[in-house]
Amino acid sequence: MRLLVARCQVDYAGRLTAHLPLATRLILAKADGSVSIHADDRAYKPLNWMNPPCTLTVTVPEDSDFTELWELRNKDDDTLLISIAEVLHDSSHELGVDPGLVKDGVEAHLQALLAEHPETFGQGWSLVQREYFTPIGPVDLLFRDDRGSYVAVEVKRRGEIDGVEQLTRYLSLMNADPLLAPVRGVFAAQLIKPQARTLAGTRDISCVTVDYDLLRGLDNAEDRLF
Repeated sequence: MRLLVARCQVDYAGRLTAHLPLATRLILAKADGSVSIHADDRAYKPLNWMNPPCTLTVTVPEDSDFTELWELRNKDDDTLLISIAEVLHDSSHELGVDPGLVKDGVEAHLQALLAEHPETFGQGWSLVQREYFTPIGPVDLLFRDDRGSYVAVEVKRRGEIDGVEQLTRYLSLMNADPLLAPVRGVFAAQLIKPQARTLAGTRDISCVTVDYDLLRGLDNAEDRLF
């Protein structure tokens, strides 16, 4: 990972346009090819970013107040232009492969149960692999649906926006692999917040609410009074 603190302006052009005027910001360039620009607030959320797969071209402009121009371009031909006026800090660090988020007992068990019961998502589904590796971490479950297409499933005990964003990043990388694409996504949780459902809908990700007790065989519908 490369960390760059610099005075810069940022322009995004594509499905939307955005402009950040000249100011001091943190630029993160990660090993997966993603680049994000951060201010000194807003917690983890970047001001602007571009996800992989994308290409980065760095040029030194002539007769300009800027010392470097970073141009990123993705497969949709969107562009992110970072115009750097002054570098205050520049360092690179090798982080290695991250083991990923360690799930709590319920979430890990829920993942195992869903792997054993692919029919939860539909008839004719089959498990390909648990913890399918991607360059940014493992996706919880990889299935084939009844048509033979790949489906990536992210499992949470409580489904929130962060989980949808996580699955979106996995799908972006997996769909760049011609041996897998097209891969669609399913966000599965015991409880899914409305904001997460809304965001998932904009990303063409399906949401499935799962019953943990039913999967464990503790809730028999025939024994219910209502």
